[in-house]
Amino acid sequence: MQRGFGVAAVAIVVAVVVLGACGSGRDEAEPSSGSDTTQAGAGVPQFGDLPSPCGPGEPAGSPDQAVDATSVTIGYGDDAGFQGNPGVNHQMSDAVRALIDWCNEQGGINGRRVEGIYYDARITEVTNVVTEACSQVFMLVGQGWGLAGSAEATRLGCGLPSVPGVLGGSDVANAPLMVTPSPQPVDVYNVQGAAALAAEHPEAVRKAGIMLPNFPATIDFTQRVTGSFPSVGWEFLDCTQVYPISGVTDFRPFLQKLKDCGAEVVFTTDTAANFRNQLDAALLVDFDPIWFATSSVYEASFAEWNQSGNADDVYFGNVFTPLEDRTEGSANAAYVDIVTAHGGDVSYTGQQSASAFLLWATAATACGDELTRECVLRELEAIDDWTAGGLSSPLDPGRNLPGECGVLMRVQGTAFVPWAPSELGRFDCDPSYLVEVEPPIDAMASLQLDADRVARKNEPS
Repeated sequence: MQRGFGVAAVAIVVAVVVLGACGSGRDEAEPSSGSDTTQAGAGVPQFGDLPSPCGPGEPAGSPDQAVDATSVTIGYGDDAGFQGNPGVNHQMSDAVRALIDWCNEQGGINGRRVEGIYYDARITEVTNVVTEACSQVFMLVGQGWGLAGSAEATRLGCGLPSVPGVLGGSDVANAPLMVTPSPQPVDVYNVQGAAALAAEHPEAVRKAGIMLPNFPATIDFTQRVTGSFPSVGWEFLDCTQVYPISGVTDFRPFLQKLKDCGAEVVFTTDTAANFRNQLDAALLVDFDPIWFATSSVYEASFAEWNQSGNADDVYFGNVFTPLEDRTEGSANAAYVDIVTAHGGDVSYTGQQSASAFLLWATAATACGDELTRECVLRELEAIDDWTAGGLSSPLDPGRNLPGECGVLMRVQGTAFVPWAPSELGRFDCDPSYLVEVEPPIDAMASLQLDADRVARKNEPS
C-alpha cells in the first residue's frame, strides 16, 4: 500500500543508532564483494554490487513537477549554516552532489539529466526551505535536517515526497510520502548493539544510566531505547540525567549523580563535541563507566581527539559497513572515490545520503519515461531488501523496518574498530534483534499511526 500518496498531491542533527537486517540464526554476513566502480561485466557501471541505476535514454514530455524531456530536479540539504555548529552534516550534501554528477556522467535517469537544488536549513529555517522546495523540486533526496519534523505539515500540505538520509525526529520516522533507506520507525528497534554489549557485560547492563539533552528528538529516541533494550537484559536505574540543549558549562554534577546512583553503563545521545566534554568531566569525578553512545560519535575528529584513551570504553551500534572497510570494488570504496573525486568529505551520515540517492535513482529509473511522483513512491515501497551495493547491511525501506543485522563498534585509541563481530565488514544477524518498542514512546498517540504504521498527524485535514 502506498505510504499516503494522493492525500495532498521526516541542535543538532542527532544521528541515531540505526541497526539493520541480515539472515537468521545469529550468523555473520559476508562483506560485499563489490565490483569496479566504473566498468563491470558487459560495460555496466557498478556501485559495489549494485548495477548503476543511471544511464541514457530518449525521454519525452513533462509528466510531473520539475520533470521535463531533458531533466529532473531534486532537492537536498543539511544544516551546515547553523552558527552553533558550522558545517554540520555537510558530508550528506557532498554525497548527493557527487552522485548527481556520477549519475549524469552515465546519462542521468533514462536520459534525463539530474539537477539538484541545495537547501541549508540552518537548524531553525527548515520550514522556510521546505516551503521553497514545494514549488521547485520533484522530490527531496538524501537531505538531513535536525528539525525536519517541524516542517512535516508544510511538506505534506504541498504533497512533496521525500527520501531522506537522516530523518530529524519522530514526526518524520513513520511519515506519509516518505521512504528512507535507513528506517528508524518509532515502533520497532534493532537491538543488536545492545545485545552484543549485554553478552560481554551482563552484570553491568543491569545497572544502566541515561544522559541526554532536553530535545524532543533525543527524548523520543531514548524512549525507544528504554522500550527495547530490556528485551536483551538491560535494566535502567531511576537516575536519568537531562541537561539543557542550549549547552552545559560543567557536566560534573550530572556525572556525579550517575556515579552516586551506581551506574556501570551509561547510554548517551548527543553530538561528538558535547560527548567529549562529558568524558572529560567523568574523568574529573573519577567516574569510569562503559559508555553506549549513538553513532553521532562516528566521526574522524572524535577518534583523533582520543589521544589519552579517555574514550576507550565507548561503544556504538552501526548497520552501515564501517568506513574503515574500503575493500577494492566495494560500495564503500565507490562512495569514498566518487565523493572525494568531487572535492567532498565522507562520513557515516554521508553514507546514508549516498544510499538515499541510489535508492531514489533505482526507483526513478524503474518508472521509465513516465517519471511521476506516484510511480517513484510505488517503486520505492516495493523495495524490501536494500544495501546500496553493500554500503549497509540489508534494510527494508519499503515496509519502513530496520533490518536484523548490526555491528557493535568500539573506540580504541584514535581508531574505530568492530567489536562484535570483530572482523571488519561482517554483521551479526538474528530476527530476534528486531524488537517492538514497549511501552510505546510518549509521542506515539499524537502520531496517529494507521494499520500500515503510517503517521497521519501532519496530513492536511
